[in-house]
Amino acid sequence: MLAAMAGHPRTAGAVTVVDPNPLNWLWITYHTVEELVRVTKQGKVRPAAMRRYRWIDDRTLQVRLRRDERFADGEPVTADSVKRAFDEQVRWVSPHPPGTHLNIDRRTRCSVSGPHTVRFHLPEPDGLVLGKLRATHVMSSRFWRDLGFGYARDESGEGHW
Repeated sequence: MLAAMAGHPRTAGAVTVVDPNPLNWLWITYHTVEELVRVTKQGKVRPAAMRRYRWIDDRTLQVRLRRDERFADGEPVTADSVKRAFDEQVRWVSPHPPGTHLNIDRRTRCSVSGPHTVRFHLPEPDGLVLGKLRATHVMSSRFWRDLGFGYARDESGEGHW
């Protein structure tokens, strides 16, 4: 556009908008995906898409979702969407590169036990797993179909965004 305004009949190249803030990716993520929990400025874990949770035993966390929760594209957030996101992210070598201490143990499994209920089956007790769910981003089926963190382009979701 600048070239056209300067009297050039056609433009060449691309305009790249750069936000130098190192937390920009977080801002985008927090406003485009759903998460089971959020963390307050004071560091308290609070429900987001999750309505409530309970421990079935010391290795099984059950999470119930809000029934009226929707993605930005209008699709309902369901137990299946949580399981899909968890299964996709747990297979990555480092699902949360800025802080690998936030990664849930890769041996953890997620199961659906109702349309709005999932269970996380941990290989060992983990008192921090609720906070770690903060790094599990839940996306709509449209996201996985159309973008999927670059899967279609790169065959991986790690570090190619």
